[in-house]
Amino acid sequence: MDHTTRTMVAPGIKTETEQAIKNIQAVLEHHGLTLNNVVKCTVILSTMDDFSAFNEVYSKYLTKKPARTTFAASGLARNAKVEIDVIAVKN
Repeated sequence: MDHTTRTMVAPGIKTETEQAIKNIQAVLEHHGLTLNNVVKCTVILSTMDDFSAFNEVYSKYLTKKPARTTFAASGLARNAKVEIDVIAVKN
């Protein structure tokens, strides 16, 4: 979801992953942090078939390679293809 407009972005694992990461960046920036402060990610995909395409986008943004758990689950909110939860630390 694009939190500035409160609408879902165009469906697709790549666009949804990019928007999810942009949302995370906005929250981190609000707290004076960046994606470099992320130490752990939990990723929920609607299907593991999307992992390769998801990882293409994810790896462009999270270059420090934080610890990550990835799994698939059905019934994500608003029929999303991805949800990402992060833990960040302030240095």
